[in-house]
Amino acid sequence: MNAPAEKISVLSFETVYERYFEFVWAMARRFGVPTEAMDDVVQEVFMVVHAKLHTLERPESARSWLYGIVRRTASGHRRKHNGDKFVTGVTVDELPGLEAVFSPANLAEQNDRVRQLWALIATIEPVKREVFVMAELEEFTCPEIAEALDVPLNTVYSRLRYAREAFETALARHKARTGAGP
Repeated sequence: MNAPAEKISVLSFETVYERYFEFVWAMARRFGVPTEAMDDVVQEVFMVVHAKLHTLERPESARSWLYGIVRRTASGHRRKHNGDKFVTGVTVDELPGLEAVFSPANLAEQNDRVRQLWALIATIEPVKREVFVMAELEEFTCPEIAEALDVPLNTVYSRLRYAREAFETALARHKARTGAGP
């Protein structure tokens, strides 16, 4: 899913599209773009990429640059179609192909675990949650996060540290309450 953050010698639109299409699609889903709007939103992202590709100063930072474009495009889509309603992203029921991987019992257990994980992540303050998800789930480096969110690197480190602490606290509460982990 994640394209490596590598130096690209020739950064044409076609190269960006080919290397990062899946990443853009996954991030749009993560930002809560509904299934019926995915094609339009992803197309809009790549229209912005086509128009602004010349402004990308460091080709090796294409992934964080794209993240920022997807984030703004998805946010604009939500405002246009849902007002300021907060959207959490893809639901477990919408994940493709899991039925082929798990038996119904295993799938139900996995879905419960994913829901528990997202419930724990949801306890983290939103600005810190975004950094946590980018670092822990999307495997962005802290410098990539800083660039994508246009915040100082030390702010990213601080938010990530606090988010990890909040997650650990929520996890400890969950374990104490249920006697089990997510």
